[in-house]
Amino acid sequence: MKKALIILIVILVAIQFIPVDKTNPTVTAELDAPMEIISVFKISCYDCHSNETVWPWYSNIAPVSLLIASDVKDGRSHLNFSEWENLSRKDIVKMKEEIWEEIDKGKMPLSKYIFMHPEAELDQKEKNLIKEWAGE
Repeated sequence: MKKALIILIVILVAIQFIPVDKTNPTVTAELDAPMEIISVFKISCYDCHSNETVWPWYSNIAPVSLLIASDVKDGRSHLNFSEWENLSRKDIVKMKEEIWEEIDKGKMPLSKYIFMHPEAELDQKEKNLIKEWAGE
């Protein structure tokens, strides 16, 4: 038992040295939407779906840092509000539909994100606002 604990501690210390990419690339074509939509997205979506990620203190501690960096990389690959206006009009329409679908099904924001950021949970008024915007 003592040996296993020592091994675990050594592993936890060792993984602290694994480099984690926590960069925020330049915003190239920000979302053009009403301020109320942008406000909701900044609180609930931008940490994973933009180049404006706020990296909390615990994003410096492995293995959490690895999980957060992976989530941000994955989120940006699916949807990046910092590159929104680079999309074609057709892709914007499709992306709006996908955003609403993910929110309507309760898939976004992720529950593990809401656990650490309860302010990110969307209330019905915010959902209705997004639904209306997505349906334009």
